[in-house]
This record gives sequence, structure tokens and C-alpha cells, in this order.
Amino acid sequence: MAKNSTSSTAVPDTAWLGRGRHLGPEPEQDVRRNLIALKAAGVLDDFLDLDPVEAAASTVLHPRDESADPGPSARRLFEARWRVADDVTVRAQLTTYDPEARRKEDEGVTWVLAAEAEQAWDDHWPSPALMFWPDSDQVAWDHDTVAGVRLRTTNHLPKDDDELRHLLRDCTRQSWFIHVVVHEAMTPDAKGQQPISTFLPPSLRHRVVEHRGTPEQAQIADFAMKRELSVRMPRGGAVILPTVPQGADYEAERFTVRTVFLDGSEPTELLDRVREFAALPRPMSPEAERALTRLRQGWHLLTPDEELVHAQDMVTKYAEALDAMTTSRDLYREAAEAAQAALAEVTGGDGVPRPPAAGPAKTEGSPLNALTKAFGRFREPKK
Repeated sequence: MAKNSTSSTAVPDTAWLGRGRHLGPEPEQDVRRNLIALKAAGVLDDFLDLDPVEAAASTVLHPRDESADPGPSARRLFEARWRVADDVTVRAQLTTYDPEARRKEDEGVTWVLAAEAEQAWDDHWPSPALMFWPDSDQVAWDHDTVAGVRLRTTNHLPKDDDELRHLLRDCTRQSWFIHVVVHEAMTPDAKGQQPISTFLPPSLRHRVVEHRGTPEQAQIADFAMKRELSVRMPRGGAVILPTVPQGADYEAERFTVRTVFLDGSEPTELLDRVREFAALPRPMSPEAERALTRLRQGWHLLTPDEELVHAQDMVTKYAEALDAMTTSRDLYREAAEAAQAALAEVTGGDGVPRPPAAGPAKTEGSPLNALTKAFGRFREPKK
């Protein structure tokens, strides 16, 4: 199991972060097709498809910042820009990664998505996930990094107690998503099997994973959650799992719903609790922090106005660098001329050293002093 490492930095209210796995054969091709279609439809302003090595070498805004490097296991880097609420620009990066060495090949390609808007994020805006991934159940992009867990559907809890506790630990320590456990008081019909995420606002829909406990799992689920997370599983109700370590604003009772009707109707109380939980300060993992930093400092997809500002900034920097080189050249030339003059004073101009004159040594007129005075002038900062 991955180590639980968190940052003291909270996710900004302008950002949307996601991490998952694509189990299909051609994840990058699925992204390209979706980006091309959305740009043609006018949904996206523009997008870029970059090789990670080239992207790191050609970082526009902060070319010397190592955080702009997506890492050696990165396969592809995609950038997209779109507008919401008429004039609010959203910038987003999606990076695909090779599976970790300890994983099986059939466990898919990991992806990390970081998006940020020019103002506080509104959950009713379009989901950044669907700007890169197609909105199709046939494309398996929506798997969590926790094995056996998927977005956009209901995930049944393991029947084995040890497996259940292991799942709870992984979901609360490793996953970037919000995890909700719903207990079925009785086996629901087709309408009741519909995941609650379908009732959520678009941008929140792809941040929630729903787990289901069968009627006979009430006791085992309650025991496992009480032991692992200090929360209770109400029979026929639901609970939103805390993150580990648990945030100061989380109250188990507050995020527990006693009754959820799984009849296809909108579970209003549970949806309200999910939205409330999503608005709580959420600490970023180191990986999430790197993804957001890379988005901010490793951005390539500039608007025409940004390109103009960037070009002007580069002209200023080149002019400053040229001025510094010219100043250094002049200083070196003056130092060389002073050294030659001092040497001529010592040798009499013919390159042959002269013996010191007889009589008491005169410090001010000695050849050594002449050289010292000549070079001393260039040790002063102002020279």
C-alpha cells in the first residue's frame, strides 16, 4: 500500500484535481479524438498534444523550474483551454503515465488532471474530465487508482472483512476522489441501482465514487468503518468517508444520512452533504501539489496576448543579458590594459625586469605596488 503523505497546503478554490486509470488499449488516442471533436464544436478554445521531454525542455513561462518536468514515467502531456460563464478562462493539463513497476500490465495507464479557473470553481461548470476523456461508458478511463473502484457506477463492497478494511484504508489514504458508502436496506430495482453521482452538478460528478453495501452487509460494513475510520454505517442510509488524516472540519454525524431511498428519486439530503463535504478545505498530496505547480509554471498553450507579453518579456531579458555581457567585456579589457601598463612600468617597456633602485624602499613607487594599485581598482564593485 502506498504511503499516506499529505501537504499542509489546501487545494485552492480555483482548482479541480483528479487522478485515475485508463484500462483501454489506446488512452492517448482517446484523448486526442475527444480534444479534436470539442475544438471543432467550439467547446475548446485550443489544445496541445506534447511529448513530455519536449514539453519540459520548452517550458514557456518558467523555463528553469524543475516542477515543470512531468517526470521520467510520463507518456504524454495534453493541454486545453476553454471558457465558462461567458468570460472565465480555464486552463488544464492531463498527463498520462506508464504503470508502476509493481503493477500488472492489465491495470492500465495512470492519468493526472489539474485544471484551474480565473476565479473560484463552480461545480455547475463542465467537468474537466470530459474535456479530455469521451463521455462514453465504452471508454474505461474512469477507474480509480485504488484497484477495483470506478467512477460513474456503483461499486459493491467486498464480502470479506479483511478485504473490506483494506479497501477502506486505500480509499481514504490514496484516492483523490470523494467516497460515499450507501447501504441498501433491500435489493433495489433497476432505477435504484442508478448511481447517485448522476444527480450531482457536472464538475462534482467526476469527483465522487459510490460504494454499495448489500442488505446483509450492514453489520460487517458498520464494524469495519467504525474500526478503521471511527464512522458508523446506518442501515438503509449512507456515510461520506473522511480522508486520512481526518480534516478538522469533518464531523461523522454531520456527514451521515440515516435514510436514503433507492427508488430512482433524487436523494436530496445526501446530495447536500456531498456538496458540503466537497467544499471543505482539502489537503493536497505531494503529487497533487506538483501537478498544480506544473500547470501554473509549465504552461505552453498561450493566447495571442500572452504570446505578445511573453515575447516582450524575452526581449527585455535578452537585452539585460547582452548589456551584462558588454559590461563584463569592457571590464576585462580595462583590466588587461591596466595590467599591461603596470607591467610596462615594472619592466621599463622592454620586457626585462629592472633591479630595484639603491636606497631606502619607497612603498608608493615600487613595481609591486604599481601592479597592486592597477588591479585593486577592478576589485571594487563600482568599477
